[in-house]
Amino acid sequence: MARSKDLDTVAPDDLVISEEKTEEKIVEKKIEKTPPKKNSVSGKKEEEDVSNIGDKIYEILGHTKHPLSSILVKPDVFSFEERADKETIYMVARPHWFTNVSWVLTTLLLVVAPGLLKFVPVITEIPVKFQFLGILAWYLVSFAFAFEKFLSWYFDVFIITDERVIDIDFNNLLDKKFSEAKISMIQDITSRVSGVSQTMFNYGTVFIQTAAEVPEITLEKIANPEKIIKLLQVLREEEERETLEGRVK
Repeated sequence: MARSKDLDTVAPDDLVISEEKTEEKIVEKKIEKTPPKKNSVSGKKEEEDVSNIGDKIYEILGHTKHPLSSILVKPDVFSFEERADKETIYMVARPHWFTNVSWVLTTLLLVVAPGLLKFVPVITEIPVKFQFLGILAWYLVSFAFAFEKFLSWYFDVFIITDERVIDIDFNNLLDKKFSEAKISMIQDITSRVSGVSQTMFNYGTVFIQTAAEVPEITLEKIANPEKIIKLLQVLREEEERETLEGRVK
């Protein structure tokens, strides 16, 4: 008996089963490759919290970002060596600008002083060549004095981030001290404003008591100490709320 040429078409059982299995495998692979959906509600809430904190910071401190300002609010270019990868800087504070008046006046006197030497009879008897070398050395020393004072003021900073407070004491190029404490470790904050200049220009000392290895962080000659305290109080409340909600980093 002759074999039907359409046998595979009449009884395509094996082919149908194979196609079904193939379709099932394709569906399974698609399911495996489909990434799990993120919790958009919690992510949106975190973004709103960050936005609210930013608004509160600007409300308390203003929008100062000038690189030579005593207070920098959320600076774009400022950073420091010990900064973590995703750490956000909220504020950078330096000693009040009025604290620079003394060394600036001293520098001006040093610059003007060589011009008064012509009134000293003994100086006129020194050869011109040695007078020039002496004046040059005088200006170099004056420049070094002013430059070191400026660096000490510029890099002597107090930093508040989203996780901690940092105090960098920059005394000179060879003397630098770094202290930090988690915001959650802050126990008490007090301030002191004393003297005519501090009262007139609104700067003073802020004392931060902590439960960290550094029991106290002292910020001397900081501008607007009451605003610093208010900002730290807001961040402490936000840290406590994150702890209760289980969103601690």
